[in-house]
Amino acid sequence: MQVLFNFLRLLWRVWFYTWMLVVILLLFPLLLISTTKEKWYPYFYKLARIWAKAMIYGMGFYPKVSFKSNFEKGKSYVLAANHTSMMDIMMMLYLSKNPFVFVGKKELAKMPIFGYFYKRTCILVDRSDPKSRRSVFEASKKRIQTGLSICIFPEGGIPDDENIILDEFKDGAFRVAIDHQIPIVPISFVTNKKRFPYPFFKGSPGVLQANIHWPIPTIGKDLKDKKMLKKLVRELLLKDLNY
Repeated sequence: MQVLFNFLRLLWRVWFYTWMLVVILLLFPLLLISTTKEKWYPYFYKLARIWAKAMIYGMGFYPKVSFKSNFEKGKSYVLAANHTSMMDIMMMLYLSKNPFVFVGKKELAKMPIFGYFYKRTCILVDRSDPKSRRSVFEASKKRIQTGLSICIFPEGGIPDDENIILDEFKDGAFRVAIDHQIPIVPISFVTNKKRFPYPFFKGSPGVLQANIHWPIPTIGKDLKDKKMLKKLVRELLLKDLNY
């Protein structure tokens, strides 16, 4: 029986990458045009949301979202969520109609086709390079000045140990929020790890539960408040994940 389940999960995982490629190819002309000018990013973002929804429903998932607050149109935020699944990216796009830019690891830019659009639209960071990490702040400033939000997964990567529910947070998300005096929105992806974890022969279709918390203001705060903000956001997410 386990052999059968593993075979079905293998087919399901192959379908994930196949379906991702199919949807990108279907949207390719529009995606390509929308990335030729920075001012057209909002149009790219709308297409990215279509891609994300196609991926979610095409994999047999159903999003269930608890909104404690909606995003104000035209307002910039730092979106901070836990990160344990490839579905986190799709769910983040699903959640926010307000355009935002991901801060993500540069390695994903190597993926065929997806990587092309990823490197043209996201803020890439090499976490082993201090200079690269510093450049994130300048790139974020540029995007925020155009009215976009920034999405940063504060764990800084996927924990190697599957037993870690929520890894320690890096400073980046909180420093960006303080530097630009914009609110932090904690978001917890409660079931993404269960439904679509990184190990190949695990996961299943079902509900993807996400909780969006009230924005945490940073007006009047400075870098000495960074530790407090990190602790507050981490505790909110950890409470959701320990359901």
